[in-house]
Amino acid sequence: MIYCGGFFDPASIKKQLIELTDRSESVDLWQDPQAAKIVLQKRAQLEYEINKFSKRESYFHDLKTMLDLAEEEKDEPLIQDIEEDLKRLACGVKLYQLESFFSGEADKNSCYLEIHAGAGGTEAQDWTQMLLRMYSRWAENHKYDVEIIETSQGEEAGIKSSTIKINGTKAYGWLKGESGVHRLVRISPFDSNARRHTSFASVGVYPVVDDSINIEINDSDLRIDTYRSSGAGGQHVNKTESAIRITHKPTGVVVQCQTDRSQHRNKAIAFEMLRSRLYELELRRQEEHENAIDKNEIGWGYQIRSYVLQPYQMVKDLRTGFEKSNVSAVLDGELDEFLQSSISAKIAQLQNA
Repeated sequence: MIYCGGFFDPASIKKQLIELTDRSESVDLWQDPQAAKIVLQKRAQLEYEINKFSKRESYFHDLKTMLDLAEEEKDEPLIQDIEEDLKRLACGVKLYQLESFFSGEADKNSCYLEIHAGAGGTEAQDWTQMLLRMYSRWAENHKYDVEIIETSQGEEAGIKSSTIKINGTKAYGWLKGESGVHRLVRISPFDSNARRHTSFASVGVYPVVDDSINIEINDSDLRIDTYRSSGAGGQHVNKTESAIRITHKPTGVVVQCQTDRSQHRNKAIAFEMLRSRLYELELRRQEEHENAIDKNEIGWGYQIRSYVLQPYQMVKDLRTGFEKSNVSAVLDGELDEFLQSSISAKIAQLQNA
């Protein structure tokens, strides 16, 4: 197998792995528990990368051997099946190649994804729920675990906002480009005159940060409010003020959690989310990203993707120009091509800078 342009160099990775293993076995390292934790995390990540690469390489050689035998036997049905397997493997290798460019400190982490309804009333709230389903299906298709942190139900239909936690390696690296405004055009199911409506919802993605990343938060900068959870959850959840909302006054960042029956647990989760949000804000500053979304201005500006159901069917990424006519598939979680185009465009931009 050819190792292209250094996108993955197994010999180098294995050398790093040996060095980290030697360090982890050093008595001196364990005098600093924080440093030891970072070394172990890095070693586990490299082991994960090597194992994933080795499985793909082994599978490729197995398919090649099977294809040679099938061609000798002139077994056309088997040849076609193997060629389809090779195509699927090639798609997986392409994804793996893009992952190799995830160089950000938090790209390998899990992430929080929050969605807020914008202009459009009930239409926008229904659209927000559709987006929540779309991202949840994408995560499930990739074997990521999805945890609902908070959901605010709409008055008539849909949801006003929702925050989910997507647990899995490199979830943030894949989804961080999804932050922005998503626009829907369709014949409204809530309009008795069957008129075409435009709705907006904003998506924000930020990484889950661990203890190795130091985020300083002063208690005096926080406002902590409690409130009753909304929606399904049983009598205890709905009748006690177990939900938590934390406002970071210097930045205006607001996080809230109502996923647990325990106010203490919800508060701990909200603090974890706040640390992640503040870290993501610092990443933006460092990367000189000045396209932060104002939730009070969710409309025609800041759009990254348009989903049109009428008068024609098309999903188009407004940053890369990539488009797809199978809207139903996209809304059912088939986002990989859009994620790939966004990441590829970013890589090209950095390489040309």
